Amino acid sequence: MRILQVTPRYPPQSGGVETHVCELSERLVDRGHEVTVLTADAGGDGFRRERRNGVRIKRYRGVAPDGAMHICPQIMRAVRNADADIVHAHNYHSFPLFFAALGVGERRFVVTTHYHGGSASSVRERLLSLYRPFGRWAVRRADAVIAVSEWEREQLARDFDVDATVIPNGLNVERFTSATPFDRERPYLLTVGRLEEYKGVQHVIRAMTDLPEFDLLVAGSGPYRDALERIAREAGVEDRVEFLGYVDSETLPGLYAGADVYVTMSEFEAYGMTVAEALAAGTPCVVREAGALVDWARREGSFAIQDARSSEIVSTVHSLDHVDVDVDIGITWSEVAEFTQIIYQNQ
Repeated sequence: MRILQVTPRYPPQSGGVETHVCELSERLVDRGHEVTVLTADAGGDGFRRERRNGVRIKRYRGVAPDGAMHICPQIMRAVRNADADIVHAHNYHSFPLFFAALGVGERRFVVTTHYHGGSASSVRERLLSLYRPFGRWAVRRADAVIAVSEWEREQLARDFDVDATVIPNGLNVERFTSATPFDRERPYLLTVGRLEEYKGVQHVIRAMTDLPEFDLLVAGSGPYRDALERIAREAGVEDRVEFLGYVDSETLPGLYAGADVYVTMSEFEAYGMTVAEALAAGTPCVVREAGALVDWARREGSFAIQDARSSEIVSTVHSLDHVDVDVDIGITWSEVAEFTQIIYQNQ
């Protein structure tokens, strides 16, 4: 099959959706399909083409107010002109999915929404409210809708009246279960992800004042980094908070394996991929009881707190001495590709 993937951003841009689309696309290539990705992350250089691990990539320049939505009308024409059997668009929270729906024509149209229903930024929340009628139309235009979690499937039924099929994010399990723990003199907590305010890293930093026995390693890049560094200084813990920036895929498993506890206080998640990775590495997790992260509270070794108060983070971290961790946490990316191919073929 000739498959067109449409997404706001694609690696080396980092994030959960970016990882999902990349892994799915490369596994579909492994299965003998021809895969092209259209993305709106070309930046100031404008349109460019490249090929990564067998996947053709066409990058277009988009406009991203407050770092969101990725308005890129060129996607519509690119989809319309593409020689593809399947058009698969990703991420309800951004315009490329809508432009894909406008350009798809009579071809089979599949949508993976990565839907979490809101935004912590007032600017983004306003944009999302204005976008909602367009996004709703695009999702309901799809021949098939995929959710990455049971929580997301329930939200889609409630908000869009669509019946989605759940295909969870995959995981290269062996890469994490066999990881050599990162060697560091002091014990550390770990948080991984794009540095945005809604990810809640600031709450973990503030809790560090009452966790003097730990350092905090922050893996990821993003627009909120300067604010996080300022918060660390104001809390008097800057000497125990280390910002690692972007961490490559070869280094990340060892960071998970070496951490005493993985912590995420994100307000909005459709799945929680970093939690899966931490558990696979054998590291207990503290998660915020919000969005799809509530599903992880049912896993052995993962503990949810209702809000991000420092006292709750501190007490939960202190309670995780020698806990058992459920490392059997999901499916492989090859299985994700197999199940997605079935959706493509189910005319």
